[in-house]
Amino acid sequence: MFRDVTAFVQMLSAAVPDFLEGVLALVIAILLARPLSHLCMRPFSYFQSGPLLHSVIRRSFSLLIILLGLYIFLKQSGLTEFAVAIMSGTGIVGLILGFAFRDIAENFISSLLLTVQRPFKIGDVVTIASYTGVIQKVTARATTLVDFDGNHIQLPNASVYKGIIKNLTANPNMRGQLELGVGYDNDISQVRQLAQTVLGQHQFVLDSPEPLVLIDNLGASTVNLKVYFWINAEVTSIVKITSSLFRQLLATFEQAGISMPDDAREIIFPQGVPVVNSVAQNSPSGGQKNEVSSPPAKNGSLPHASDKYSTDSHHTEDVASETSEIRRQAKHARDPEDGDNIL
Repeated sequence: MFRDVTAFVQMLSAAVPDFLEGVLALVIAILLARPLSHLCMRPFSYFQSGPLLHSVIRRSFSLLIILLGLYIFLKQSGLTEFAVAIMSGTGIVGLILGFAFRDIAENFISSLLLTVQRPFKIGDVVTIASYTGVIQKVTARATTLVDFDGNHIQLPNASVYKGIIKNLTANPNMRGQLELGVGYDNDISQVRQLAQTVLGQHQFVLDSPEPLVLIDNLGASTVNLKVYFWINAEVTSIVKITSSLFRQLLATFEQAGISMPDDAREIIFPQGVPVVNSVAQNSPSGGQKNEVSSPPAKNGSLPHASDKYSTDSHHTEDVASETSEIRRQAKHARDPEDGDNIL
C-alpha cells in the first residue's frame, strides 16, 4: 500500500512540472493572441477591405494562437486522447448547431462576400428584391434600406447576395420615357420636330445621349409616339422631369394645332336618341319658336389652349431629385439594426 502511494506521489510530482508548463503555455497564448493577431494583420492593411473582413481575419489568427496554446497544454498534461474525444464530441455538437444556425451562418458569410465584392456603398440608391431605396447600413446579419417613402427595410444578407442588385447610383445618368398620341390628320414629321425642339430646349434634359422621338405603334385613332430622354438622376427627379415635359409638349402641340384625339369608340343606341326641345316661347306672330339652349360661358371666354399647361415665367419649376433628402433622413434616422456598419 505504501509503495502504491509512493509511486503515485512520484508520478504526480513528475507530471506537475509538465502540467504547469502546459498551463503557462496556454496563459501566454491567451495573452499574446490579441497583439500577435494585430501584428499578423499588418500585411492585410494594404488591401482595401471592409472592417468586417479585417475583424474576421484578426479573430481567426487569435483563435489559431489560442488553439496552439491549448494543444501544448493538453500534450504536456498527457491528455491527448481526452482532447481527441472532446474534439470528436465537439464536431457532433458543431454539426447539430450548424443545422440550427444555418441561416445565421449564411448571412454572416454573405456579409463577408458583400464586403469583399462591394456591389454598392453607403448612400447608393439600389433596387433589391423589388425594394428601391438608399443603403443606410450593412451589418453581419442584414442590409438596411430607406425607401423613398421614408420606411426602413431590412433584407437578410443572404437574400441580398443571392438576389439581383440594381445599382441606380453607379451611373448617375438615367433614361426616362413618355408616350403621346396624335391624330392621323397631323404631319408626323412636324410633330416629331416640335417634340425634338422641346426636349432640346429643356435645361435638365441631357444632350448626350441625345433624346429620341420615335413612332411606337399605330392606334385606332392616333399615331402613338414614344419619347426617350436622359437626365442626371443625382440632380433631378425622373418623375418631375417627365411631368414637366408632358406639360411643355401639350402646350406646344396645342399652340401648333396638333390634334390629340381620344381612342375611337362606337356607341349603339337600339331605341334611338330622343331630342328634347327647349321651353316653347311665343313668337311675335303668335306661333311657337323652338330654341336649343347652349351652355353658359364660365367667366367669359375660354382660356387659350396654351395657358392650360403654362406656368408663370418668373416661377422656376422644381425638378430636384429627392435622393439627397432621403440620404439625410437615413443618416439621422434611428438605427433599427444593432451591430457595427461593415461598409
